[in-house]
Amino acid sequence: LQLCVDRLLDQTSPSLDTIKMQVYFDMNYTTRREFVDEHQRVLQARLAPASREITDSRARSREELEGLYRKIVSYVLLRSGLGSPTDINTVREATAALQSVFPQPELGTFLSLIKRDKEQQLAELTMIVTGIRLFNKDSGKGGEGIEDLPAILNEAIPATSKHIESELVASQGKAYQITALLEKLGQTKGGGGELDVQPELLKQALYNLRQHETFLHIILADVITCAKQVEALQTQLGARMTELNSTVRAKTAVPTAQVYPHFTALSKLWSGLQDEMVLLTVLRNMVANLQPFLVSQSQLLPDSHLESLLEGLEVETDEHRMARSSGNRVAVSEYKNQEWLFPETTANFDKLPLQFRGICGYTIVKKDGLLLPGNPDIGILKHREKFYIFSSNEAACSFAENPEEYISQVAEKAKQSAELIQLLELHQQFSSITPYSEMKSGEKLLVKAITKCDSSTQTDTHLVETNIVKSYEWNEWELRRKAIANLRNKVTHSMQTNLSHMRRDNISQVYLPKQAACQTKRDSKSNVPKPQVYLAGLRGGQTKSTHMIKTNLTRAVDE
Repeated sequence: LQLCVDRLLDQTSPSLDTIKMQVYFDMNYTTRREFVDEHQRVLQARLAPASREITDSRARSREELEGLYRKIVSYVLLRSGLGSPTDINTVREATAALQSVFPQPELGTFLSLIKRDKEQQLAELTMIVTGIRLFNKDSGKGGEGIEDLPAILNEAIPATSKHIESELVASQGKAYQITALLEKLGQTKGGGGELDVQPELLKQALYNLRQHETFLHIILADVITCAKQVEALQTQLGARMTELNSTVRAKTAVPTAQVYPHFTALSKLWSGLQDEMVLLTVLRNMVANLQPFLVSQSQLLPDSHLESLLEGLEVETDEHRMARSSGNRVAVSEYKNQEWLFPETTANFDKLPLQFRGICGYTIVKKDGLLLPGNPDIGILKHREKFYIFSSNEAACSFAENPEEYISQVAEKAKQSAELIQLLELHQQFSSITPYSEMKSGEKLLVKAITKCDSSTQTDTHLVETNIVKSYEWNEWELRRKAIANLRNKVTHSMQTNLSHMRRDNISQVYLPKQAACQTKRDSKSNVPKPQVYLAGLRGGQTKSTHMIKTNLTRAVDE
């Protein structure tokens, strides 16, 4: 127990500082989205008492209603972050903007709502008032207490990037120098007597600097992403402001349905800029808080002492090492059972999750923990769905002959130097100490090399006809809309000819005759006479001549 306590209280151990750095970064760093969400949660928690005081109010008298309205104005200022609620001019401007969308007589309707609707209306009022104040600031008619956030970000982001890059160059330069010293010790095999420094302390200092370099790369990538996001937000903000100016112009009254969405959009864009400012501040603080973890190695190896040790040594950068080993690729034909990946054969070559964080595993084993970055141009070895990179062709060939042996020996090195577990991302071998952040981003281990792809070509059977009408429209309602729109720009012309002079077309409309019928309570009928005319005398008889006889054979009705 005493040994553990002494080890933890050691103020001159670069190894312990590296572990402290890893713990600090793991506990404080997260994704951009989680940073912003956490900031919003903190903001909501701080505003909860003010919101609760408004939503739970039971104001009745005139004085109470005026006090409630002032509380709403203060809440809007606090939530928007545009000015202080103690500044008289800012409060007056915010009150005027709020009265234009939410007059004080409407407090009665507001108090009759349920709590959830009150909170929603407060949020909507905040966005609308924020948009109005931003528009007034852009128009030069207000904006009291509103900082020029785009200009501040445009200055802060390059300054932060420059600061991180300067620290990155300093850590890399010292890491290159210590690497040169360790290589000299490995060549002489005489220990550290000639250099008046222990090799173990040199390795601990190298691990400390390489870990600091890794964290700075992560933070710098977030700053670059922040710069791109700010540029996009500023472009959208300018376009939205221009559109709003064209909508309002010099009009005295504009429908709320036209301007409120613009004000809300302005508020959301400005809130996005505020989030980026908060994120940039957090990243700058993290960079500053990483600096104390470099104290022990800087005291162990001051710059003056390090320069004296480097006399006569050539210090190589990572880029120089890669350039020297480029072009010396692995002969794939010699390894029938191994799969090698190259840039021209792998679509996502730059996105492969390299093992040991891109450090050569062969060098770690053979040079007693020395960290040298691998060169992807030599070739990436795919072994059991994992990808390994090497600093030289010899290292790649030796590692490929017995990968499991080298992987296990790297894990043994990590057991001797615990800081290598996170530095080389060996969390699978030591799953019991996997940090929370790595567990959240475990999906990156599922990335597979894309070495094959499906492709197809299409040949037109018939060439495109030249008489295609580009203005053809199949939708009937679209044709009607275009016809109505064109009518506004059309004029009707007429002329008169000799045939149409003093003439006109007349049209009349009549009602067609309709059939009618009626029904009575009694049914009756009649029988009309049916006289018949016959020619008599055809059969002979008393008369010799024929003549016509008219006879009525109708029977009486009462028969």
